[in-house]
Amino acid sequence: MKRGLQAVYATLLALLASHLILAHPAHAASGLRVKDGRLVEANGQDLVLRGVNHSYSWYASQTSGVFAAIKAAGANSARLTLSIGHRWKPATTAADVSSAISLCQQHRLICILEAHDASGYGQQQGAATLDEVVGYWISIRGALAGQDNYVILNVANEPFGYHITSTWTQDTMRAIGRLRAAGLQHTLMVDAPDWGQDDLFTMRDNAPKVLAADPARNTVFDIHMFGTFNTPAKVQSYLQSFVARRLPIVVGEFSSNHPYGKPATDAVLQYAQAYRIGFLGWLWSGDTEAAYLDMVNNFNPSLRTPWGARFLTGVNGLRTNAREATVFGGAARRTKHRWNWSDLWPWSMAQAAAVRPVPSRRSRPLTRRPRRAPEDPAPGGGRAGRGSRTPVGGRRRDDAPREQGVQTR
Repeated sequence: MKRGLQAVYATLLALLASHLILAHPAHAASGLRVKDGRLVEANGQDLVLRGVNHSYSWYASQTSGVFAAIKAAGANSARLTLSIGHRWKPATTAADVSSAISLCQQHRLICILEAHDASGYGQQQGAATLDEVVGYWISIRGALAGQDNYVILNVANEPFGYHITSTWTQDTMRAIGRLRAAGLQHTLMVDAPDWGQDDLFTMRDNAPKVLAADPARNTVFDIHMFGTFNTPAKVQSYLQSFVARRLPIVVGEFSSNHPYGKPATDAVLQYAQAYRIGFLGWLWSGDTEAAYLDMVNNFNPSLRTPWGARFLTGVNGLRTNAREATVFGGAARRTKHRWNWSDLWPWSMAQAAAVRPVPSRRSRPLTRRPRRAPEDPAPGGGRAGRGSRTPVGGRRRDDAPREQGVQTR
C-alpha cells in the first residue's frame, strides 16, 4: 500500500513538474527586444520611443541639468552621441558611458548610445568604418553588461555618405554578427546610408536580409528625415513600407528646417503617431552653427526655439503621446497595452501591403554642404564643442558637397 501511494505521488509530481516546465520556459526573454516587428520590453509591453538627441560627448559640462530637462520636457528616451576616438578625440571612455547610462536611469529614460565617428564614411574625410566602430563597442562592453533592459546600441551614426551604398548591407550584417559574437545581446539600431536618409532605398530594400542575419533577431532600423523627406507622401510611403512588412523602424533624427528641402515635419509626427513608430528629434541644444536645429537655446529649457515649441508641445509632439518605459514603474505600466496589429491604423494590413513603394532611384542629385572640421580646437585649447558654444563638431544636417545639385525627391 505504501509503495502504491509513493508511486501515485511520484506520478503526480512528475505531471506537475512537466506542467510548470511547459508554462515557464527555461530561457525566458529578457531585456528590450524586437517582437513581431515591434520594440518591446522584457515584460512584452510595447515601447514606442519618444525622445530627443543630446550631444553627450561634446557637452560634458552641461550634463548635470540636461537629462533632467529632457525628462521634464516629456521624453521617455534620449539618443546620446559618443566619440570612439577616431574622428573626434578623446574617445568616450567606458566610465563616461557608465555615467551616461546611470544618468538615463536616474531620470527614467531609455538610453540610446550612438557612435558618431562613422558619419558619412566614404565622403566625410576622417570618418570611421563600421569595423572600427564595432571594435569600440567591444572595447567598452563591460560598461554595457547587464544593461539590456535600459540601453539600445545605435551601432553607427549615418555610416555612409550619399550614394555610397554598395557595401552597406554586407558591412551592417558583419557588424551585427561581430557584436553578437562578442556577447552583446542588446537591441541594436542600425542607420541608413546616404547620411542616414536612405536616398537610394538601400536600407528599405535590404532590411529583411539584415534582420535575418541577426542571430537574436533584435535589430531596429533607423531613418533620418531631413531635406530628402520634404513631402508627406514621401514620409508615409517610407514608413509604411516597413510597417507593412512588420520590420521595426524608428525616426532617429528629424527637424523642422533644412537648407535644401524643408522637411515634412508635421507628416513625420503624424505618421509616427498613426503607426506607433518611435521618433527622436534633433537636437536638444548645442548645434550653434545651425541654430535652427536646436530645441532650446544655450541649454536653457525655458528658452525654447520655434522648432522646440513645435516638437515638444505641438500636434502629435513629444508631450502629447510619450509614455515612460514600464521598467521604471511608470504610467505605461498602469495603462498596460500589448501591441495588436489591428490597432495600427484605420486601414487593413492588406491595404497597406498593397501600397507600392516609391521607386528606388532618383532623377536629380543631392545637395548638402560640407561640415566644418571638428578637430579644430575650441577657444582656450579645448576640444571643439566640449563645454563651449562652438559647434558640435560642425554638426549639421547639410553634410555633402555643395556642388552636387539640389535634391527634390
